[in-house]
Amino acid sequence: MTTATLKLTSPAFAEGGSIPSRYTCDEDRSLSPALLISGVPAGAKSLVLIMDDPDVPRQLRADGVFDHWTLFNIPADTREIPEGGSVGIAGANGAGNNAYTGPCPPPQYEPSQHRYVFALYALDQMLALQAGASKTAVKAAMHGHILDQTQLMGRYKRK
Repeated sequence: MTTATLKLTSPAFAEGGSIPSRYTCDEDRSLSPALLISGVPAGAKSLVLIMDDPDVPRQLRADGVFDHWTLFNIPADTREIPEGGSVGIAGANGAGNNAYTGPCPPPQYEPSQHRYVFALYALDQMLALQAGASKTAVKAAMHGHILDQTQLMGRYKRK
């Protein structure tokens, strides 16, 4: 077994740190933070990025998760997703749009600070999916094809 080397970082926030409000509904819900990718394993054919919020109140979503961003078939040689940019093919977010939607935890529910997980996967193939595919469809298609994975988690609390 090889050591996992895939890494995802952002110049906007540190692992476990606070996501700046410029990337949220408090300023610009559609502006994504820059993400830096390194350590893509040899043999990777594509990358997948999924950002979700696992802290959604169950009163709002039965599964407690909101999908903020799904990108798949990202070229394996991608080293940066620029601020406000996109790469690969956009899947559907929890609102049904094929785009990034920034953190926006509802302040009337606890926890008022949510975690936002950016999960990056290196795959041994491209995915035979169309734009707008759901996170569930993307995850099903990647099953058995993940060479490496990593994540970056940021936090946000409404102002």
